[in-house]
Amino acid sequence: MIAAGLLDSRLNLDPGSWLAWIVVGLIAGAIAARVVAGRGFGCLADIVVGVAGAIIGGFLLSSLFGMTGNVGFFGSIVVAFIGAAALLAVLKLVSGGRL
Repeated sequence: MIAAGLLDSRLNLDPGSWLAWIVVGLIAGAIAARVVAGRGFGCLADIVVGVAGAIIGGFLLSSLFGMTGNVGFFGSIVVAFIGAAALLAVLKLVSGGRL
C-alpha cells in the first residue's frame, strides 16, 4: 500500500525505447557538458552523463519539487539536462574545477 503510493508520486521519464534513451542521453549530456564545462566529453561520455542525469533529474524533480506525471520525449531531455548539469556541477566542485 505504501509502496504503491511512493511509486505513484514519482516523475515518469518515458521517452520510449533504448534507442530513445541513448538519444536523450546524448543530447542532454552534450548540452550539459557545454554549459557546465565549456566543452563536450565525446559521444559515449555524453550519453553516460545524460542517462545518469535523467535518473538524477527525475529523482530531484520528484522528491524536491513534488513533480509527478509522464513528461514524454522532450520533457525527458529537459529533465535529463537538469540532472546532468547538477551532476557535472558537483563533479566540478569536488575535482577543484578540473572537469
